[in-house]
Amino acid sequence: MKQLLIFLFCSAITFAQKDLTSAEKFQAELNQSFSDSLKSPLMKEDFKDFKGLDFFPLNEKFIVEATFVRTKREKSFAMKTTTSRTPLYVKYGELIFSIDGKEFKLNVYKNIDLSTKPGYKDYLFLPFSDLTCGKESYIGGRYVDMRIQKGKKWIIDFNKAYNPYCAYNYKYSCPIVPLENDLDIEILAGVKKFHD
Repeated sequence: MKQLLIFLFCSAITFAQKDLTSAEKFQAELNQSFSDSLKSPLMKEDFKDFKGLDFFPLNEKFIVEATFVRTKREKSFAMKTTTSRTPLYVKYGELIFSIDGKEFKLNVYKNIDLSTKPGYKDYLFLPFSDLTCGKESYIGGRYVDMRIQKGKKWIIDFNKAYNPYCAYNYKYSCPIVPLENDLDIEILAGVKKFHD
């Protein structure tokens, strides 16, 4: 029994380290993309001093296991954005998880148009806002890109949370985080705000 517990404990540590490595890679790739003038949403004047995005420290606490609940018979809706654009989304399900013993719920969405494109059939959109918004992080909230996972236990890695492009450049049109995805907790993970 003792050996089993040691094995499970070591497995849990390895799992978390793997996920932190994945988040580290994500953040490095994001910085690389932002440094490329052909891909970056940054405005010309921001390139002069750009050395990389500011991230919260990588934190295992914000890699959470959530219970996934598939929602049925959901109707598509026009998601509000920062412009007049209204892309069609459908609520795909709910993710219920705990941080510091407190339970939270986030809705996860599927972009109807994007899901018809090669490579995006299983792509899901997880927008959220939290108590860091307007302070350490972007006032409009942040996003996490997800893929459909097997089973009822899904992993959310908030270390991979990133800002919408309109946080850097007003020319972009970005989905506005739905009110039901506002979390009453500080998510001290992912990208911080760009401008003070």
